[in-house]
Amino acid sequence: MSDWPLILVILKFLCTPPKLHLCMVYLVQEVIQLQKNILIIEDEKHIQNILKAFLEDAGYQITLADDGMEGIAAFHRAEYDLVLLDIMMPKLDGYMVCEMIRKESSTPIILLTALDDEESQMKGFDLLADDYITKPFSMPLVLRLIEAVLRRTKNAEANNNILTYRGIQLDTENYKIFVSGKEVILTAREFEILRLFMENQGRVFTREQLLDIIWNYDYMGDDKIINTHIKNIRKKLGVECIETIRGVGYRIDKEN
Repeated sequence: MSDWPLILVILKFLCTPPKLHLCMVYLVQEVIQLQKNILIIEDEKHIQNILKAFLEDAGYQITLADDGMEGIAAFHRAEYDLVLLDIMMPKLDGYMVCEMIRKESSTPIILLTALDDEESQMKGFDLLADDYITKPFSMPLVLRLIEAVLRRTKNAEANNNILTYRGIQLDTENYKIFVSGKEVILTAREFEILRLFMENQGRVFTREQLLDIIWNYDYMGDDKIINTHIKNIRKKLGVECIETIRGVGYRIDKEN
């Protein structure tokens, strides 16, 4: 059952000496955080119950909504990792709910419907649904599809943390830089300068702008310190990237 990992942790907590209780609290929090939250918006109760039982048994936390209006309200009350959304529902149909969610969130959406014609499926994808399952469906297939969509979402989020430019990879989450696969060590200031240029390819920054953005007005000395940092970045990277715009400042050219 899906609750067993948490139950075992709680039992262990009750049998553990007080001095270890804090560690157990952190462990409980980690177990809860690992569980993915899924919102099921479906007006047919028997399908709700089947999905809920199967997905909870697979370790997911499930919230149910009986129609589109209730689904939107539930979506605004909490954060979800994925939405399973029926199309043919009272009050608000699934298409409208999908459109409303997409206006404010990129949370993955899988459409569940008895409509198996190409036009209906295309409409769902045009509204930026992530996938489509036709009824009747196999629960193992639903589970595999959910896992695949969540995996794609995780990979896309990871890719958003990586900036690339002419063989340079800058990992904004882990503060690491690689040139042709080899890690290069920069200081914190050097890292932020390079990050600024890579996020704003083609834009010219003056020394004053760099001081304002990177130093945040904390530096009161000569602005030639920027020259030194740029020189060090170029030397450490060993590749042509930061261009001097004489009399103006610096930039990296837009990558084609």
